[in-house]
Amino acid sequence: MADDNSTEKQENIYPAEGSREMIEAGVFYGRKKSKTNPKMRQFILANRGGIEIVNLQKTTEGLERATGFIKEKVRNGGTLLFVGTSPAADVAIERIAKEFSMPYVILRWIGGTLTNFKIISGRVEHLKSLRTDLLSGALDEKYTKKERLEMEREVKRLEELMGGLETMTREPDLVVVVDPSLHATAVREARIRRIPIVAFANVDADPDVIDYLVPGNDKARMSVSWFLDNIEKAVKEGIAERAMAVAAKEKESEKEVKA
Repeated sequence: MADDNSTEKQENIYPAEGSREMIEAGVFYGRKKSKTNPKMRQFILANRGGIEIVNLQKTTEGLERATGFIKEKVRNGGTLLFVGTSPAADVAIERIAKEFSMPYVILRWIGGTLTNFKIISGRVEHLKSLRTDLLSGALDEKYTKKERLEMEREVKRLEELMGGLETMTREPDLVVVVDPSLHATAVREARIRRIPIVAFANVDADPDVIDYLVPGNDKARMSVSWFLDNIEKAVKEGIAERAMAVAAKEKESEKEVKA
């Protein structure tokens, strides 16, 4: 979080009023120069006290591209897979994903989630089936109490690992990643499957593997929340636009029937 002096210094660098929200959230904080990926130089404005300062104009431009793409996908019925296992991202991602019934990963990425989708889907279906049987009492007569307890533990373990994937009935149309450097496997699998990637990434990331990159501080909760709030807004707008399109189509159909 930026202190008062730091915020004042950043306001001198970023005089535009539109930057204030990002400054207060600490979005401009990069990493030490030694941690910076040389390919990210294009997104760096300056170095202050050994810390790279992200160019918030580039952040704004990246966010506009990313949210525009998300709105388009959602408007057309697309599904987003949210990925963020860090303490800065997990709570917000779970909340947003559940709000829109979208899949998410907040504990750890399971290898093959995208590249072996059929196998992962089978495990998710096993989880659903086992949980249903336990809750219905269908297994009470078939198994001992000890065996049922073991099954309950298995359900709990699978829910922790795969609970966020229960709504992913097909490959997602895009993946939203917070801190792609931390989630290199998820990024690699998305690229193999040619699934577009939207990522909030600090200066240690590789921009070449991200389709829609929003440069910024992906380590701090306030900064990540700023990014995810904007993604949430884009999803809501996409849903609203889709609803309007459906209503307009239904109205047109009614006119044709009456005619």
